[in-house]
Amino acid sequence: MIEVPDRDIKILAIESSCDETAAAVVRNGREVLSNIIYSQIKFHEVYGGVVPEIASRKHIEKINPVIEAALKESGLQLADIDAVAVTYGPGLVGALLVGVSEAKALAYAAHKPLVPVHHIEGHISANYIENKDLEPPFLCMVVSGGHTHLVMVDDYGKYTILGRTHDDAAGEAFDKVARAIGLGYPGGPKIDKKAKEGDPDAIEFPRAHVKGAPLDFSFSGLKSAVLNYLNAKRMKNEAVNEADVAASFQKAVVSVIVDHTMEAAKTYHVKKVALAGGVASNSALRSAMEEACKRRGYSFYRPSPILCTDNAAMIGAAGYYDYLRGIRAGLDLNAVPNLKLGER
Repeated sequence: MIEVPDRDIKILAIESSCDETAAAVVRNGREVLSNIIYSQIKFHEVYGGVVPEIASRKHIEKINPVIEAALKESGLQLADIDAVAVTYGPGLVGALLVGVSEAKALAYAAHKPLVPVHHIEGHISANYIENKDLEPPFLCMVVSGGHTHLVMVDDYGKYTILGRTHDDAAGEAFDKVARAIGLGYPGGPKIDKKAKEGDPDAIEFPRAHVKGAPLDFSFSGLKSAVLNYLNAKRMKNEAVNEADVAASFQKAVVSVIVDHTMEAAKTYHVKKVALAGGVASNSALRSAMEEACKRRGYSFYRPSPILCTDNAAMIGAAGYYDYLRGIRAGLDLNAVPNLKLGER
């Protein structure tokens, strides 16, 4: 077990793994004193997705003002901070390097410890912020643009991956299907909104199961089925009900995620289930997971939508527990774009 000090620990956290420039100050891993997020969506939506070069450039422009705003809102000075935590992977290498370089410079200049944080660990730790009673062990379903992981949180900073995607992550499938329907970027929120106007039972899209790995995921076949449906309709000059397609696709994704999570909870005798990652803000997924947990008597945890998408408060929460575990990085810390959960 982690030994908790008898004084407050204040972490300045930095997140720049994709297209949000974010900084936060978090006290004792669960109290957010500030959480500043600069979103770049308006610069990327015209291209239908994140352009890495643009993302890196915007991070460089905004990272200092964002950090200054986070410190100001917290009412603290850099000298008051106990450590600087930063996302160093996974993510876009150019984007990560901006945050890592900034964190190293601040830690060096202020003589503060530097704590390297895994991005997915941050998403999982977002659940600690609003759920003060949540402690490991628990099961967490991580659903984001780049990851679909079923994770057993054995202890703070200790994880066992029970299931993972073999191809597209759920969020990636949302983006590709949204683009095919004509909804644009970002796909997740647009499909969620459009699906509310449609019939989720209008079209029967496939649910993939991975042979020999019942807790793993595959969304490539589902994505292809949606594209084939749309192409067939257009070749026949038949009208496409975008809302029905969105709702039916979303139902297929949600049902697989919920079924696998409930199966894992049953298999591993877990009574606490959490949701994390950008797709965890999807209203249909949140509702279905909550209902499934309620039927089985499981406790269900999920962050508010603002803490599901990329933010620095979650990095501060994860960084706090890494700090207590004695995890430190030197000034040779580098970005690791393909960092696996549990690696250092």
